[in-house]
Amino acid sequence: MDFRRLRYFLTVAEHGHITREQLTHATAVRSGTEVYDPTVPPDPAVLDLVDERTARRYDAMPVRQAPDGSLVVAMVDPQNVFALDDLRILTGRNIKPVLAKPEHIHHLLAQAARLDRVVAEVVDTSDIPDDHDALLHDIAESADDAPVVRLVNSIIARGVDDGASDIHFEPQAREMVVRFRVDGVLRNITSVPHKFANGVASRIKIMSDLDIAERRAPQDGRVGLRISGRNLDLRIATLPTVYGEKIVIRVLDRRNVVMDLRDLGFAPDVLERFEECYRRPYGAVLVTGPTGSGKSTTLYGTLHQLNSADKNIITVEDPVEYRLQGVNQVQVNPKAGLSFAAGLRSILRCDPDVVMIGEVRDRETAKIAVESALTGHLVLATLHTNDAPTAIPRLIDLGVEHYLITSSLLAAMAQRLLRRICTGCGGTGTSKAGGRCETCFGMGYRGRIAVYEIMAMNDELRGLVATTADAVSLYECARRHGFRPMREDALEKVRLGLTDEAEVFSELH
Repeated sequence: MDFRRLRYFLTVAEHGHITREQLTHATAVRSGTEVYDPTVPPDPAVLDLVDERTARRYDAMPVRQAPDGSLVVAMVDPQNVFALDDLRILTGRNIKPVLAKPEHIHHLLAQAARLDRVVAEVVDTSDIPDDHDALLHDIAESADDAPVVRLVNSIIARGVDDGASDIHFEPQAREMVVRFRVDGVLRNITSVPHKFANGVASRIKIMSDLDIAERRAPQDGRVGLRISGRNLDLRIATLPTVYGEKIVIRVLDRRNVVMDLRDLGFAPDVLERFEECYRRPYGAVLVTGPTGSGKSTTLYGTLHQLNSADKNIITVEDPVEYRLQGVNQVQVNPKAGLSFAAGLRSILRCDPDVVMIGEVRDRETAKIAVESALTGHLVLATLHTNDAPTAIPRLIDLGVEHYLITSSLLAAMAQRLLRRICTGCGGTGTSKAGGRCETCFGMGYRGRIAVYEIMAMNDELRGLVATTADAVSLYECARRHGFRPMREDALEKVRLGLTDEAEVFSELH
């Protein structure tokens, strides 16, 4: 930018027509400086390369390492040569500045400080005994204000505040990485030195009443906590890896259970067809999709609609994610001999009207389910298939005879979850005032919406099932009877401004 143009813009800024920030932005863009993207999580490994005092002095925070080894630093003023020189000397690396707004820098500082201060405190105040048994004893007997305890509590509280559905503790060669899954997307949050990984894992196991001495076999547990005035259930799963135990905490919040099916994202015609099926006195309704596609939420909402004093509703689940008032819920316990099939057989002796099966995963469960649907019970179940038509070939693969399917199946419905466009910023990640949107944390999305396809059975479809289980033939027949694929449902939600094409392509490619 030449001197006269620069002087012109400075004059415009002095008269208040544009802000200094806008001038800096324009200058940086014109000079080819990259603009910081707040939707991309920073790399926890580089956040502590610049101390907080220096970061605040220069309004600069490291965010990642470039492929050439240089340090990418988000800066309010990327043209500040004095800051660039100091940062290069401090870190011992070449600096690649990217333009960021002050709000982005302040958020990065807060993000790093909230957990990293606790991590630093753990490192500074904890003595790691050489004897592993002694370590387990110390963790088990530690008070609630012990550093490792505060660290675990801080991470869980941060995850709840951020709306995480899952919190991952992943041991690596030199550190334990902590990641949150928010609206279906995993992002790095912080890291803990590897020598503390066993302490963190032991603390979480103690909370969930697991065996802290067992580190070679997977374990599952559960714990109830009250965080920020909310009663939460945490489901704990451990998995031995080459670097230690990976732990995943599933955060179950009853306030997130949508009991009204209309709030899940059903198109009116799909909801009408679905309701026609689940209001029948007997038959089987399958909800299909991959893990994490919201199948259980849909079934919980369906049970809520069916729940009344004149119906005996029993479920068999693994695990029971949410407690439903007035519904008899059975938790699968393979160690005690209570499998899905065993639980289902016992349920049928307890005079049920409605049976919900958390997952049809084996031949015995599938056969009992469809036979139950033939003997006067309404059976709701989930199945892992990519779309609705392939639910029938899947049942046949599990060993269910064609005639049982034609006589029992009412409908197969498939679903996925897409991220909603943030209502606070309209998907831009930026608030109306120009700063980072606090509703979606600059991501552009907040919450999720389901997209559905339902294949309700009719005489022509039953005739096809009796002669062939070809998914393509079933799909073509269903299309002739008004079947609408998920992609069309998703594109309609794009048209309504609920999600965008990038999200549709990502989930339904």
